[in-house]
Amino acid sequence: MGYGWTDAREDEATRFGTEAFYSSLGRAFVTMCAVVPGLFLVEAIDVGLGQGTLDVAGGIIPHRIEGLDGVLFSPFLHSGWDHLYGNAVPLILLGTFVLAGGAKRFIWSTFLIMMVTGIGVWFVGDPSSVVVGASGVIFGYLGVLITRGVVERSWWNFGVAAFIGLLYWYQLYGILPTDPGVSWQGHLLGLVGGVLAAVIFRRRRPKPAF
Repeated sequence: MGYGWTDAREDEATRFGTEAFYSSLGRAFVTMCAVVPGLFLVEAIDVGLGQGTLDVAGGIIPHRIEGLDGVLFSPFLHSGWDHLYGNAVPLILLGTFVLAGGAKRFIWSTFLIMMVTGIGVWFVGDPSSVVVGASGVIFGYLGVLITRGVVERSWWNFGVAAFIGLLYWYQLYGILPTDPGVSWQGHLLGLVGGVLAAVIFRRRRPKPAF
């Protein structure tokens, strides 16, 4: 019987304390550390072209057709260095633990989070705004870890999410409309997308034969 979204090696890699687990975690951390410099390169290009040039070209502009391509591009763009610095560390930390759960699940989960966040913001966001940033994906990864802890009974995932939530508790207020300069809709929708991804792409254990 198939494992669904896993195989024997991936199952071993998700069991806390095993050698495969630590190897998987290490590879995921190196991968995320390699991804984030790409975001800094994009921001440097944006600054070189004139701050905001890429943001307007690739950001989500709610309710406008020309702003719909931002669903794919906006997570790679940021409104400035401070915005990017604020997202870089939680993206590495959360992305590492989500990726350690399997590369295929990571890719599909990230895609679903981007779609839910981007399309949702395009429908409900402020039409006078341009929405950019990886915050929606970050909140999505948080949702993935919390929900995996429940649906897969993986208290390791739940514990990681709780720990990172304690580190960045002040950012969790981002799901509330407290700052007019922040797309709280994107944060909230990212969290919802992460929950959906964790449920849809959950690790299915084979049923015991009788």
